Amino acid sequence: MQNARMDDTLIDVPRGLTNVVAAETALGDVRGHEGFYHYRQYSAVELAAERSFEEAWHLLLFGTLPDAAELTAFRARIAAARAIPDEVAELLPAIARLTTGTPDALAGVRMALAAVAATDRIRPLYDEDADARIADAIRVSAITPVLLAALHALASGRTPLPSRDDLGHVANYLYLVTGRVPDARSEHAVSAYMTAAIDHGFNASTFTARVIASTGADLAAAVTGAMGSLSGPLHGGAPSRALDTLDEIATPDRIDDWVTSTVESGGRIMGFGHAVYRTEDPRSRMLRGIAEGFGGQRVAFAVQVERRVQELLDELKPGRELHTNVEFYAAVVMEACGIPRSMFTPTFASARVVGWTAHILEQAAEGKIVRPSSRYVGPPAPAPLPAQSAA
Repeated sequence: MQNARMDDTLIDVPRGLTNVVAAETALGDVRGHEGFYHYRQYSAVELAAERSFEEAWHLLLFGTLPDAAELTAFRARIAAARAIPDEVAELLPAIARLTTGTPDALAGVRMALAAVAATDRIRPLYDEDADARIADAIRVSAITPVLLAALHALASGRTPLPSRDDLGHVANYLYLVTGRVPDARSEHAVSAYMTAAIDHGFNASTFTARVIASTGADLAAAVTGAMGSLSGPLHGGAPSRALDTLDEIATPDRIDDWVTSTVESGGRIMGFGHAVYRTEDPRSRMLRGIAEGFGGQRVAFAVQVERRVQELLDELKPGRELHTNVEFYAAVVMEACGIPRSMFTPTFASARVVGWTAHILEQAAEGKIVRPSSRYVGPPAPAPLPAQSAA
């Protein structure tokens, strides 16, 4: 990258910072026109299909895929980092009461993570060395899904289950959410989805995490900020809305009318279209195959809806290349594995936190604060203050 400019000349960039290079990263890249993305030097989809979540996590955090001994040690380190402090456990019922039923599925975990950071005395990144930062990254990434599952249980009127050290990261999460140890097919399906969701370029939440990390704030603060960004339905908050689409269409004979009326009224068809991909989302392709492995009426209907919606969008919005994105089949797969709809976005967050923390570590090592400028378009200044009105 070029050295920082030393003058005050403003540089105009596209709205939304589209195609603006804001940093360098060794963590991965998205090649939207090719329908391909990778974590470091490996295809992310191949990692998702063939390796465990922990292996991809190790790759992002340390730069290498672990050997057998390293993987065993890393899994043990993750399991040890899951424990909820007693002080935070006492707060969770109140947090659940405050946030249950709110539109923001991640509001509760942001509160809980702030409490964990305070209890653990997590220090600002600015004051930590590399080893301490990595320890914080593992702690926050490991405890996030446990907190989400605990808040879900409390909101459902149940006592949260304790984590099981004999279960891997994904299996433990499914156990805490559903109350039962997953079978191998469900564990693999959710592991593939979560691995594919770990990282995906400089998306809104990842960029948010890096901006906060650039100030030297603590790692948990950067993660909670990223979660705030993820809560928006235009980012990670849409998987459940993809199922809402299937519910609204309901039957094959309603597909055409529903799509046409939605498009003509200016509405969005959730689960279709992506800001980067101009071809089929490779994550969607992989998850479609996993969904078809489950079979059943819901999956068959989803495939039918995808194909017909694609045909209609080609007619109604020619040249737009609006294919299914990761959220469409992710919703179908999560439902098939017993994850309730209210936990779709939290499941996404449980995966993406690993990518956020990897980016936070990279940004912290950079040591440069993110401080762009804005172009003022308000009334001319300075203007004389108007006379103060009498009291």
